[in-house]
Amino acid sequence: MPALARQLAGLGGCTNPVRLDGHRTEYDIDTRTGEIGNLLHRLDSATLPAGHLLVRCNNRRATRCAACAEVYRRDTFQLITAGLRGGKGTPDQVATHPRVFATFTAPGFGPVHNRRTDGRACRCGLRHDQEDAVLGTPLDPDTYDYEAAVLWNAHAGALWRRFSIYLRREVAKRAGLTQRTFRDHARVSFAKVAEYQKRGAVHFHAVIRLDGPEGGDTPPPAWATAELLTDAIRAAVTASRVEGPVIDGRAHSFTFGRQLDVRPIRSADFDDGQELTERAVAAYIAKYATKGAETTTGTLDRPIRFLAELAQARISDHARRLIRTAWTLGARKDLEHLRLRAWAHMLGFRGHFSTKSRRYSTTLGALRTARADWRRAQTAPPVPQAGETTLVLAHWVFAGTGLSAAETWLAATLEPAPGTEGEPTA
Repeated sequence: MPALARQLAGLGGCTNPVRLDGHRTEYDIDTRTGEIGNLLHRLDSATLPAGHLLVRCNNRRATRCAACAEVYRRDTFQLITAGLRGGKGTPDQVATHPRVFATFTAPGFGPVHNRRTDGRACRCGLRHDQEDAVLGTPLDPDTYDYEAAVLWNAHAGALWRRFSIYLRREVAKRAGLTQRTFRDHARVSFAKVAEYQKRGAVHFHAVIRLDGPEGGDTPPPAWATAELLTDAIRAAVTASRVEGPVIDGRAHSFTFGRQLDVRPIRSADFDDGQELTERAVAAYIAKYATKGAETTTGTLDRPIRFLAELAQARISDHARRLIRTAWTLGARKDLEHLRLRAWAHMLGFRGHFSTKSRRYSTTLGALRTARADWRRAQTAPPVPQAGETTLVLAHWVFAGTGLSAAETWLAATLEPAPGTEGEPTA
């Protein structure tokens, strides 16, 4: 029992781990002669208390695994913060570069129940509470444009890519540069996260930064200001458009919504309750990195194989209609490239929730590697002597997922082991 408890504690609270069968054996080997020496370490899944090697699921969805989602959230916080303050391999001087926090919304597909900020009643005549289940649902579901809503989600990623191209053009225009020479003077870096509104439409939150030609390692030119960047963003949003499919004689095209919020980011030194600070931006973006459509829209958090599954699903009628529309559109041959049936539970959106440009900051992979290296160092075998190296023989096969009833009970009584609770590496 104590050994099983230690193995479960090593999962850091993961409730749906991957179970692996196999082994890992390490020997020291003489690099001069090629001879295999002493056995350094051997791990066999059959000898482990759980009967398998248990590996964290690393699911980013809070509804699927709260512990792994928390690790993802903290890593995203570190990634965004590094691009605002420096650190994790990003120079500290990025804190002096012009940067803004922008929110890009979806267009309207029909009137929905909302909670007005001016205190006035909704169009239905009522003042809705913040937790009212009808928020985001159509006033008249029969006239709501479900087809366009699903297709918007399916094309949102392509629209963002189009915007990023136009943004560079608009910045270059305002600097008096051609698009070709712009790259020799400056670079646009960004990190964004997708969020679902209650009505089920995706919108984006992004940190956008102006750097020198080599990214954060070089200072931006003198003409680069937050005001110029803000003006360029607004112009690029207006110009961005993606042409969609023609369905039953109706042509679709997609743009961002009219509501666009762009605000400059100040450093923590300006935190007087009014300015938008680095920490507030990083925390805001990281919060939405672990939430999907199931959190705000009340839909599913996993794919469906048959449309009949919706009959037993505990979801809102609005979400059910969106999923059904995605499933129906997914049957069309001319839309098969959108893979709408595979992503019907995501209401058509199939893009990554968290993305960034190459030079913005570190990567999630680098953060995970650093954490894995640290953990491995805690239980590492003796370091090979001079002239020696390590030979690793390993073979693992998938054996299932999840915990048994007894393991689930025992895991619920445990606190995450020190160093495994998901705290980002320093």
